[in-house]
Amino acid sequence: MTVLSESPDDPFALHLAASAVLDDRGTVVGWSRRAEELLGHPGAEMIGRPARDALIDPRDRAAARAAAAMCGRAGGWFGVLAVRHRSGQLVEMGFRVRALLRDGGVREWFLVGTPAAEILEWQRDRAVLDGLFRRCPIGLVVHSPEMTILRVNRAVERFTGVPAASFRGMPTGALLVAEDARNSVDRVRRVIRTGRSLVSTEQYTRLERNPARERAASVSAFRLEDPSGRVLGVAETIEDVTERHRARLRLTLLAQAGARIGTTLDVAETAWELADVMVPQLADHASVDLAQPVTRGEEPARGSTESVVRMAVRSVLALRPELPQRGGEPVDFAPDTPQARCLAEGRAILESVLPPDRFAAESRQGELVPDPAVHSLIVVPLIARGLVLGAMSLWRSRRPDPFEADDVTLAQELASRAAVCVDNSRRYTQQQQTALALQRSLLPRAVPRRLAVEVAPRYVPARAASGPGGDWFDVIPLSGARVALVVGDVVGHGLHAAATMGRLRTAVHTLASLDLEPDEVLSRLDDLVGLLAEEQEAVGEQPVGEQVVGATCLYALYDPVSRVCSVARAGHPPPVVTAPDGRVSLLELPAGPPLGLGGLPFETRDVELAEGSLLTLYTNGLVGERHLDLDTGLARLCAALTRPADPLEQTSQAVIDSLVPAHPADDIALLIARTRVLPPQNVASWRLPPEPGSAAQARSLTTAQLAEWGLEHLAFTTELVASELVTNAYRYATGPVTLRLIRERSLICEVTDTSHTSPHLRRARTTDEGGRGLFLVAQVTERWGTRYTREGKTVWTEQPLLEP
Repeated sequence: MTVLSESPDDPFALHLAASAVLDDRGTVVGWSRRAEELLGHPGAEMIGRPARDALIDPRDRAAARAAAAMCGRAGGWFGVLAVRHRSGQLVEMGFRVRALLRDGGVREWFLVGTPAAEILEWQRDRAVLDGLFRRCPIGLVVHSPEMTILRVNRAVERFTGVPAASFRGMPTGALLVAEDARNSVDRVRRVIRTGRSLVSTEQYTRLERNPARERAASVSAFRLEDPSGRVLGVAETIEDVTERHRARLRLTLLAQAGARIGTTLDVAETAWELADVMVPQLADHASVDLAQPVTRGEEPARGSTESVVRMAVRSVLALRPELPQRGGEPVDFAPDTPQARCLAEGRAILESVLPPDRFAAESRQGELVPDPAVHSLIVVPLIARGLVLGAMSLWRSRRPDPFEADDVTLAQELASRAAVCVDNSRRYTQQQQTALALQRSLLPRAVPRRLAVEVAPRYVPARAASGPGGDWFDVIPLSGARVALVVGDVVGHGLHAAATMGRLRTAVHTLASLDLEPDEVLSRLDDLVGLLAEEQEAVGEQPVGEQVVGATCLYALYDPVSRVCSVARAGHPPPVVTAPDGRVSLLELPAGPPLGLGGLPFETRDVELAEGSLLTLYTNGLVGERHLDLDTGLARLCAALTRPADPLEQTSQAVIDSLVPAHPADDIALLIARTRVLPPQNVASWRLPPEPGSAAQARSLTTAQLAEWGLEHLAFTTELVASELVTNAYRYATGPVTLRLIRERSLICEVTDTSHTSPHLRRARTTDEGGRGLFLVAQVTERWGTRYTREGKTVWTEQPLLEP
């Protein structure tokens, strides 16, 4: 006969609890083996004895009588009594008492008892189980092995909006969208099959009744088994961690933005980095628009409504082929658009429910790919130092959740960081443009056309991060139809390097005008660089970037009459010579120390060049890029110079294409010159003896030669010039005198002697018998001067070839 309902964990279960039967007078008539184990009294001793005398302490008999009275009135009792163990110790036991009626109407009492501590533990377990299903804020779902739901707690009921009782018998994942339901079934089956528990795995879930809202849940699962190991199902705990998950994602995005935004000092690159951070972590589409002055490195006017330039576009969709992800096209927003209001008011705008036609219109203006599913928009201003530099627009279409206030806060924080980077980039760009403008203004604006050489110069600035450097080139006309070709490179970058380059270029012009030899030019330039370094050290100047204390330079002097090129270098790469037949070689020159070291000599080498040869001068940025070693760079340079007959501009472009990357780390100066030779009929030279009649001979020779050239209209002036210069040579020098006439773009008259004494121009007094000859020469010619050679000096004059 079943007396009490029991569960395997019930401490009053018959196989766990002590049991006894008392007659109506309280005498023990039945005693279980479990009672003997718990209380130590054998059944033979207990049968027939009053339970009160054997088990109840005299001090507790009042409580026992009260319990007996309760049993008499209610037919049963539940409570705790202290009973005596056979050893004499008192043991607190919990009892359940029920009345039994035997045949004939005899009433007996059935007692079930267990230690009170076990009852208390059992009650706690029942309270925990009741709390899990009724009060726990974390969802609990119990699945059967047949993939149906056995039971859920109240948290799941609140999460889904479906009563807990309605879940019984539902298929696993029944309320989820199809994809999430499959994931749920696979997860439960995996736990049933393997027995491995899942601990706090994050899952994304969407309910069928609200598929637009995606939630993050932390799911733990474990297999349920009976004592024999039979699988009873799977219990899952499900915690809604959506807000915590989103907060973590926002913090992660902030950390990523700190590392990914502002890696360069380039405005366009910074805008692209901002858009790239936003998609797809926060938005499905993003665009960054900057005020036009900002893109030029200028400061935008406060409250300005100038049109903006779309600098970056990022989208989860495949963009149209004609749409660049890195922009540069002006965008005009209508006054009522969120972007226009954001720019005008300098505040963030959130539209969490965006009509489809609104996005289509903004897409046409903003050049994004239209997506009819767009439902939410954030526009935040890019503000730095109180100036609105532009705006960032974020759209959501594929992500079901609309933007929230926290998303606006995050977007503002990211935009604020990016705005500081953009402003720094803008100011750096402004400084770089200033330095570059200074540098370009110091470089030759136009190369003079000379019959001696045909030239093709190129200057390639370094990328913005490096800043303008101190590379320069020059083509300087000299006396005697000669030309000086110069390239140089000042150490460092920035304004200081550009300014120093300008000073050195001016010095080279001055030294070249003195008709000095190349090694002498470099020696004096070395002294100047040393003085500049001393000035820097004396005033404690610390320029931005590397301190300029040195430079390299190559100086070549070409004579189209003799075809001799005299070259010297100061720590500079050697020039490349291309013969008319296409053979290319590096001109072997003594290296010479870089300018500024002082105390070391420079050497000049003379080389004879055939007509039509190419002489290529360059700075180390051309062959010393980081992606090339020097030997590879020189090999590529020589390979690009094997066609001397090609147009020089074409050859120059071939060199640039072969060696210069899209964004060179160092600026580059390149100068390619094709040599020419003056025809012999354009040069006339005579050696005159050192005697008084040389002046008359010079006049007659000059008159005859000018008649042969058809320049009779210059005969009187040229006779005067030749006579005066030869006379001076006869008076103040020893040895033979050479008279040379050169017909180029001007008529050149040269008189060479063996003296190193320089003639001086002076104004003769009325009482002086001499001193007027050189004065007359200066008056009737366009230019005149003196150059020195190892053997003596040459006084030269130039007259324009004017028609009579």
